[in-house]
Amino acid sequence: MRARSKTIFHLLFACTTLLLLTGCGYHMHTMGKPIGIEIKSMAIPMVKSPSAFLGFEPVFTTAIRREFISHAKIPLVSEKNAAMVLIVNVRKIWTEPLTYRITKTKVSGNNTYYEVTNSRWIRAKIKARLVNRTTGKVVWEDNSINERTTYALTSNPPDPILDRYNKKEAVRRIAEQIAKRLYLKTMERF
Repeated sequence: MRARSKTIFHLLFACTTLLLLTGCGYHMHTMGKPIGIEIKSMAIPMVKSPSAFLGFEPVFTTAIRREFISHAKIPLVSEKNAAMVLIVNVRKIWTEPLTYRITKTKVSGNNTYYEVTNSRWIRAKIKARLVNRTTGKVVWEDNSINERTTYALTSNPPDPILDRYNKKEAVRRIAEQIAKRLYLKTMERF
């Protein structure tokens, strides 16, 4: 009798859990397949930018393509052969000082104090949209994707090569963060 009670309890628990999960909007779906839309093939053309901050477009394009290749079961094809096209534009990318230190130097016998930047923010504003190539219909569009990260600057002595490397790595991190967001927006509708 005790085994039967235990079985009934487990069955009720499983049914309740299933009802709660499906009632909250959770449902099973195939990994790597989009939710609520069928995407037979997709193109991700080179990211465009009006920015004077040169050379980051391939970094963004590669990060976005890599995210889809590694997680989605959708073939990436050329734009003319694609069912959907993910169009990404970097509206703005810029840096701002984050931390400083004060340096004291003697100039003509007088103490002079000046600020030296230790680290900087790098920020990016992105506009993206997924377009059905055949109909021209916009599936989703987001004009306000913002990401930021920091990078360190060298001092004593300054090393411009290391500073440039740190900035490049920060751009790569932002590109990867944006790629994840675009993937989720396309595949899981977030």
